[in-house]
Amino acid sequence: MNVYAISDPHLSTVVNKPMTIFGEHWNNYWDIITKDWKEKVKEDDIVIVSGDISWGISLEEAKPDIDLIAALPGKIVIGKGNHDYWWPSMNKLKNWLPSNIYPQFNNCLRFDNILICGSRLWNIGPNTTAEDKKILEGHEIPRLQRSLDLMQAERKEGDIVIAMTHFPPFDLQKNPSQFTKMFEDYNVDKVVYGHLHGDIFIPKDTHCVINGIDYYLTACDQVNHHLVKII
Repeated sequence: MNVYAISDPHLSTVVNKPMTIFGEHWNNYWDIITKDWKEKVKEDDIVIVSGDISWGISLEEAKPDIDLIAALPGKIVIGKGNHDYWWPSMNKLKNWLPSNIYPQFNNCLRFDNILICGSRLWNIGPNTTAEDKKILEGHEIPRLQRSLDLMQAERKEGDIVIAMTHFPPFDLQKNPSQFTKMFEDYNVDKVVYGHLHGDIFIPKDTHCVINGIDYYLTACDQVNHHLVKII
């Protein structure tokens, strides 16, 4: 079983928000993703899609986008991004999603010896506002803590732990943060994140190792709209 990841497809089947307004590198990007996905992924593989999935603001608007993803092979784990306004409660979401799509949001999922946990996170760094801190302290830190605790209770010898987030768990210079320390304290093996687009990231690395943990930036435009092999 292989594990792949990609994020931030920003699909807009119904909503008129084409990503081509952000540059030519978004031309036919979904065709590139689906071709690469079908060539790489087998039915027993896992694909992590860590947020900003659809521009829809309701389940009805998001459904055609979710159906596009569900039609692809593999077990698909999705997370919530800051633009996923369509995302309802977990109970409603579990009943609504196609059977091959699994929501990850403050919980822990097991696939054989692979455990997937995590949360959305939020903006961190020197430009963090008072509102950002309120969201972090009131929602995102407790949610990540809960997910890591659930993972720890589930963990067995030989398990591989992947944490998926939408926002990066560090600032643009990849300085240590409360989140990287949490991942280290819980002995997470790999972290997958997205959110960052364009030439914003310094240095321009989509993969790095910090204190023994692999971190993967998988925003689709940063990886040329190709899935990243995590395991």
